[in-house]
Order: sequence, then structure tokens, then C-alpha cells
Amino acid sequence: MNFYFEASQILDRLDAKQGSIKGLIATLPEKSRKRSAALIIETLKYKPVLLDVIKASGLMKQERKLTSLNLALVLVHDLLLAKGIQSGDGPIKQAILRHKTRLHGEFQKLKIKRGVASTSDLAQSADERSVAIPRYVRVNTALWTTEQAIEYFGSLGFTLFTDPVSPSAQGKEFSKDIHVPNLLVFPSQTSFADDYAYQNGKLILQDKASCFPAVVLAPPASDDAAVIDATAAPGNKTSHLSAIMKNRGKIYAFERDRKRFTTLETMLAKAQCSNVHPVNTDFLLVDPYDEKYGAVTHILLDPSCSGSGIVNRLDHLVESDPKEADAINSDSRLSKLAAFQLKMIKHAMQFPKVKKIVYSTCSIHATENEHVVRDALASAEANENSFALAPRNEALPSWPRRGLSDEMASGEDASSVIRCSPGEDHTNGFFVSCFIRRAAQSESSSKRKAGDEEQEEFPKRKSKKRKVKKKRPTQRTNGE
Repeated sequence: MNFYFEASQILDRLDAKQGSIKGLIATLPEKSRKRSAALIIETLKYKPVLLDVIKASGLMKQERKLTSLNLALVLVHDLLLAKGIQSGDGPIKQAILRHKTRLHGEFQKLKIKRGVASTSDLAQSADERSVAIPRYVRVNTALWTTEQAIEYFGSLGFTLFTDPVSPSAQGKEFSKDIHVPNLLVFPSQTSFADDYAYQNGKLILQDKASCFPAVVLAPPASDDAAVIDATAAPGNKTSHLSAIMKNRGKIYAFERDRKRFTTLETMLAKAQCSNVHPVNTDFLLVDPYDEKYGAVTHILLDPSCSGSGIVNRLDHLVESDPKEADAINSDSRLSKLAAFQLKMIKHAMQFPKVKKIVYSTCSIHATENEHVVRDALASAEANENSFALAPRNEALPSWPRRGLSDEMASGEDASSVIRCSPGEDHTNGFFVSCFIRRAAQSESSSKRKAGDEEQEEFPKRKSKKRKVKKKRPTQRTNGE
């Protein structure tokens, strides 16, 4: 019965808007996660139908021991739509079984009323845009090469195509992505849950757009490299950074939430990221001038956002009410998120040796994207932080969709940032920007912060020396 309690608790948290389906499922114990995830998702697919059946049967009114509607939902799901309730006899199971005949009867009445022949016709339909998104699989180059992965899939009967694979393809085919190195593309219905390489960390399921931040940040693969991933859980982007760095240098991966931090540690261990140092701390509480992070030159910022660009994570199952969707994307909520996101960027800019900051969201709203970048640039200029947007040729130049010109200070700025449109670009909705420190101003700023008086006075000495040369040529060598 614990299995059902776990699933019902996740449904409770979804009702309370405490996270996404994917994020909350990730908090479950790994040994039961797969089984629980299947039950949670299937229950959500049929939730409106199951609620109608439970109400019509009078189950909750007649069985006072059933105090949790979500617990009743998962149990009734397995009674009606699976192979029965998979647990030993107990008072709660018996409470459901006492109404077995009535529940089945109401379920059949509902099918007739709705005019469906198959039970599957009662399920909530998926987001249509998700059909256009293939299954992306990133090769974890810390454990093997892309060439070895291609040979592996060949041994499983897959065929490598030169042209991009269609998301709707039905065969065993795949292709190499043209924008992200070491990313393979499969038809959207391809499953990797039982795949040996996936289970052993050699393959990482990650949306193409989600791979862009690490590719754009491009940290160096050197022993003295120091990188920060400011909001690291669940760890896909962190493991991508680690692979790009070839497990060299150091990555400080911050995650403030304890449960998500545990998920991060599990993910990094599975991917064998030996150069990552997980830190269960809020990035905003980290002192930029702490000697521990004094060598950090690259920072990845992927903070909390509205998630409005995500279309293939089944969130439509918990946002079926238009009023709820409107609340999630309300102006007030977006403004609060944007204020937090801007605060993160400003904090990252305070690290004295940082050269490159990548800021990304899985949002489609300009409030969280172009406006945040625009305000960050204005703030940097006002505070003499010498940051600018990296030019397009340094930010995935081959990607065609760029920022919204009307929402930024200039067309050049808009061209420097990256956008992904769900349903049009074969990805989820995403936004990526890259800030770089201007070299000349950076040196000047560092001198001011270090208080190097000798270097500050050097130009004055040089000027005085030139005057001496003009008046007293005979003392030229004494002045050098």
C-alpha cells in the first residue's frame, strides 16, 4: 500500500502547485520511481473520468476511512484500468473492493454516455505541439564516444540517417543533430526506459533546447577551469558542462532545495561527473569574493521560471482549467519571477573573475527573457560592470530564431540571443542569452577593486618623466 500512498502524495503536491509532474516524480525513491511515475501519469490522464465515477458511486461518502480523494483515485484507477489493486488486504483496499461492482457499472455507463468504444478514448489528449518534438538523446562523452553509441544502436537494429529524423517516424531510425554535438535524434515515441546504456548513465534524455546553455557557455576543458551552475538540479545541464570540460577543472553545482539536491547527487553519480562539487546552498547567499570561488570564470544561470515553453512534460494534465493556466502566466507572477531572475544575473556579475554568464529560461514570455536581459545590461552599465551581450557569432550562430527586436534595446541585441518556439522548432520553448565581460574595462575594474595604487599612479609618473626629458636632456637615463 505504500506504493499507492507515495503516488497519492505526489498528486496532493500537484494540486497544491508545489512543482511540475517531472520534478515531483524525481523526488520519489529511485527503486519505486518508474512504477510510481507510470501510475501517476496514467491516473492524471483519466482523472476527470475517475472523478465522475467516484462521485456517481458515492464512494467517498460511504467510506469514511477514505479521507484522501487522491488515494481513492490511484486505487480506483488500478481497479478499473489496470490488473487490479496491487497490495495486500487491508481496510483501505477492502473499502474500495466493497464498491467494485458499482464502480465498474458507473464506468460502463460513462463510456456509453460519451459514445466511446475504447477506454483509451476517455484519456485526456496530449498537447498537440509535443507531437512535433523528437526524442533527443545526449551521449555522455564522459563514458563513451558518439561513434561508440552509434555502433551500439546499430547492434539494436537502428539505422543512422543522414537527413533529420521525423518526430512522427515509426521505424527504428535516428540521426545526428546538426546544432548540438553528441546529440542524437529519434522518433518521438522511442522509449529508453529499459535501455542498458540509459540505465547506466551513458545516455541522457535531454531536450535539444535544454542543451543550448552549456554549448553556448562552452567552459574550457582545463585543470584550472572553475565554473558555477547556479541552479543545478536535476543535473542534466550540469552533466553536460562536465562532459564539455572532459571531467577536468571544477564545477560548483548549487541547489538550495534538499530533495532536489539529492536528485542532483544521484544524477551526477550515475553520469560519473567527477569534476562536479554539489553544494546544498542558495546561490544568492554565496559571497562572490569568497576565496573558494575566486577562480570562477564561467557561470550558468537557469533559474526558476514560468515553464510556459515546456509542452512535452505532461503539465497539460494538471492545467486543464483555463483559469489555472491564466493564473500561472499572470502579469504579476511573471513580474515576480523576472525580478528574481534579474537578481540572479546581477549577483553573478559580482564574481570578480567571471568572463562569461549564460542566462536561460524555459519560458516564451518576453517579461522573463528579453526584458530581463535588457534590464541586466542597463544595470551593468549604470554600475560600471563591464558586461555586454556576446555577438551572434559567439552564441550558436547557425540557430535561426533569435530574440524579439521590439522587446530589446536594439536589433543587434535581439540577434545576440536565442529563442526556441514550441511546435515550430522541434523543441520545447526556450530562451538563451550570453553576457561577456569587456576585456579592457574588466582590467580597469579589477585594478580599482584590488586598490593597486602603484598601477594607478604609473601614468602620472610617465607624464612627469616626459616633462623632465624636455627640460633636462642630460638626466634622461636617471629618469628611467
